Amino acid sequence: MEIIDLHRRAAAAVAPVLARVRPVDLGVPTPCTGWDLRALLEHMTGQDHGFAAAVRAGNGTDVDVAAFAPRPLGAEPAVAAAAALATVTGAFAEAAADPAGTVWLPEFRNRFPLEQVAGFHLIDTLVHGWDVAASLGLAPDYDDDLVAAGLTVAESVPTGAFREQPGSPFAPALTSGATDAWDRTLTLLGRDPAWSPARRRS
Repeated sequence: MEIIDLHRRAAAAVAPVLARVRPVDLGVPTPCTGWDLRALLEHMTGQDHGFAAAVRAGNGTDVDVAAFAPRPLGAEPAVAAAAALATVTGAFAEAAADPAGTVWLPEFRNRFPLEQVAGFHLIDTLVHGWDVAASLGLAPDYDDDLVAAGLTVAESVPTGAFREQPGSPFAPALTSGATDAWDRTLTLLGRDPAWSPARRRS
């Protein structure tokens, strides 16, 4: 399934960014209003584990929203974040054997086709990867087809309470005038493409 491979590549592109996180960085601001890097990474690891549990449950027992709760990072935040991302990547790879499967997402209170769920987590991975990179003064390296896939998902994300949550990559747009596909993706999902830690503190 193409979207599963795109998801795997998105995770691979974000992994080097997560590897740069040090404990001393956890207090820096992020593009997610009100969240420092610790809160963002705890959210990401919780979402990764939640998506993995939901995908592995498949058409069977539905997972509860608690499965998606933020998770403590421990003494090695980079290791915890990387392990969570590897867990969800593995779950999608396993699920590709049954591409017709569906997945219950309690935060949306709905069941979705596996392909659509992979798209949701693809954009989650790409945008939160950018959030982490921007917080560290870095830029992730995303191939053009990943950006194109991310924009397609961003333009079709359902609206609702989940989209309004702090830190959600599905937040309402805050800026306009995007100059390229990635800027448009960030803008659609409530990000300022020009955000930087220095600008945030000014």
